Amino acid sequence: MLRGLVLDYAGVLTDPDADALFQAVDLLRDRGIRTALLSNAPGAAGPTRRRLDPFFDALVFSGEVGVAKPDERVFLLTADRLGLVIDQCVFVDDSAGNVRGAVAAGMVGVHHTSVNSTLLELDALFSA
Repeated sequence: MLRGLVLDYAGVLTDPDADALFQAVDLLRDRGIRTALLSNAPGAAGPTRRRLDPFFDALVFSGEVGVAKPDERVFLLTADRLGLVIDQCVFVDDSAGNVRGAVAAGMVGVHHTSVNSTLLELDALFSA
């Protein structure tokens, strides 16, 4: 059973239509789905962190944890921070290589190419 959603920041949540993704995150959280942001950025401070905090149970930045996508360890760490096992998580990224890394680690992968296609995939994965 899928119980976690992990989203990349740059390229996914910076998409011009990303407000719809943030709305989907809110709806999934209302249904008990745990959410995390996983970014290869050095970190986030001030306004960016304050904007993201309400949407995510965990914020994981490679620069803060010392391991980056597509390394399996960062996916395992993120699932652990959500209190989930890795195969309970869906990972969304605009980089196919990062998605392959997540799948190799045990997550379900969604390659983000547009907000609409990602929302359709998330709806199918988290329906029921």
